[in-house]
Amino acid sequence: MGASIKTADEIDKMRISGRLTAEVLEMIEPHVRVGVTTGELDRICHDFITGQQQAIPAPLDYNGFPRSICTSINDVVCHGIPSNTKKLKNGDIVNIDVTVIKDEYHGDSSIMVQVGNVAPHAQRLIEVTQECLYKALEIVKPGATLGDIGYIIAQHAHKNYYSVVREYCGHGIGKAFHEDPQVLHYGSQGAGMVLEPGMTFTIEPMINAGRRQTRLNQKDGWTVTTRDGRLSAQWEHTLGVTDNGCEVFTRRSNESL
Repeated sequence: MGASIKTADEIDKMRISGRLTAEVLEMIEPHVRVGVTTGELDRICHDFITGQQQAIPAPLDYNGFPRSICTSINDVVCHGIPSNTKKLKNGDIVNIDVTVIKDEYHGDSSIMVQVGNVAPHAQRLIEVTQECLYKALEIVKPGATLGDIGYIIAQHAHKNYYSVVREYCGHGIGKAFHEDPQVLHYGSQGAGMVLEPGMTFTIEPMINAGRRQTRLNQKDGWTVTTRDGRLSAQWEHTLGVTDNGCEVFTRRSNESL
């Protein structure tokens, strides 16, 4: 399957949903502190999205997912379910993943937040993971390939002695939460789909401090952890391919993308 090429009107709608997604992340970040429950973070985001933004939190009831955001702490790679009893502790690292639907179109982004005093090795994993995302965004333009994106991410992660999760990846996005193509975070230069203006997708590298293997929690059917129990980090943006590069729809105000 090929990627859908969005019209100018669709791109406008994705700009709006992307901006709203960025606003949720900027709003929630100061609330991420020692002692808060991830369930409380979920409630704050839900109320902000549905109330102030008059929008829809995409994860809620998506294939049965029970919450409005994902909160993935420490060794949780992705799809962590917010909990009313799980309190954040000093030294935790947490990924907050938000997807907003406005006028039927999706914006999807995630950030890493440090809770209290975080160990230098955890800070470094967060920084390198964000660099992986930024390096990938820099090379997105017509004529580049999906393989180029995966290659530059994996090269930077491996150079820093980290591993790249393979079971989960970025994806096309628009009216549907997940569209073609799949955007792998490893690959070969020049391989895979060639990018064209109007394609919209996410890049969301999941980088592990230890081995790349993951484990899915069979009880809840969602939570993915590193198999070796070591830390994982992730950053995500939604973007559109332009005539000469890319536009990051979910860019936050502190980013010069």
